[in-house]
Amino acid sequence: MMATERYDVAVIGGGQAGLAIGYFLKRQGRQFVIFDAAASIGAAWRARWDSLVLFTPRRYDSLPGLPFPGDRDGYPTRDEVVAYLENYAETFKLPVELGSKVRSITKDDETFLVDIDGRTVEARQVVVATGSFETPRVPDFAGELAPEVFQTHSQGYRAPSDVPEGSVLVVGGGNTGYQIAGELSATHDVSLAVGGRQKPLPQKVFGRDLFWWLVTTRLFKANIDSRLGKKLSRRDTLIGSSPKVLKQHGVKMKPRVTGGSGRTVTFADGSDLTVDAVIWATGFGLDHSWIKLPIFDGDGETRHRRGVTDIPGLYFLGLPWQHTRGSALLGWVQDDAEYIAERLALGGRHDEQHASVMPRAIATGTPA
Repeated sequence: MMATERYDVAVIGGGQAGLAIGYFLKRQGRQFVIFDAAASIGAAWRARWDSLVLFTPRRYDSLPGLPFPGDRDGYPTRDEVVAYLENYAETFKLPVELGSKVRSITKDDETFLVDIDGRTVEARQVVVATGSFETPRVPDFAGELAPEVFQTHSQGYRAPSDVPEGSVLVVGGGNTGYQIAGELSATHDVSLAVGGRQKPLPQKVFGRDLFWWLVTTRLFKANIDSRLGKKLSRRDTLIGSSPKVLKQHGVKMKPRVTGGSGRTVTFADGSDLTVDAVIWATGFGLDHSWIKLPIFDGDGETRHRRGVTDIPGLYFLGLPWQHTRGSALLGWVQDDAEYIAERLALGGRHDEQHASVMPRAIATGTPA
């Protein structure tokens, strides 16, 4: 099918990353479009549970050009974030085209061909800003549990009232697993299965929010290529949560889940548990198979360096540890967005070489 639409830049994904790069493209006066498969802006946030509250204060939750409203030292709710993103797109009149799922990206000479359900759009450059929360990960043995066992990924969890009475197992040791287990503990018999070691961190240190310290000490500037960044990227951290606090609320801690059958889930220490419900807070995977270009290594991993791929004009944005710990967080994605916008302004030329591998599967967490 012949392309009838042509743009300087096509952005795939209209979440916080797509909106942030849109801000810079607007300032550059580029002709661009932002495609998003969802029916509304902020879809990743709308899919989170009802009581979600960010662990980053509002002063650190802004996208470029528009402060996050409200008490700067307070913590916004899920619905506040959705409202902010909607207002952001409207404030800067960003050309977001909703309900437009990109099926493939190919390239013809110097032009990218973006297929949207049989409709082809041409673009000189493409930014893949689909973010971290693409494909929920659930272990294969979940299918071996009995039909009467209620199961949902954390993406489908909304409130304790949706979970049947009885024994509930939350699987996943990230902030999401801890927060959901803590909320459920008020109404259910809850166990939390944690597969690895996490470093619990308090929300406040000496009266200051943790993120004030991280910013002030420049720990948040440690990039993935530094020794500190490599170390931090391999460690899960818990902010404002800990096994001790959950135990005080009656949550029973379990080791890594190794299997399941019927109504029984087994653990790495040989123990088992009869369950009525399982919440899989097991994170998300990245699926870029729809990008029909040679950007993958022999293991099928996507290669990039700070979002710059080996294909001139093709970029990624909003990935966890794309450059720093903040690369996928609401208030810090603008740093990478500005960097990618500068690369775009060079007309597809880039000076990045020896692209690093981008993992397809990522840990669970809140899209903060």
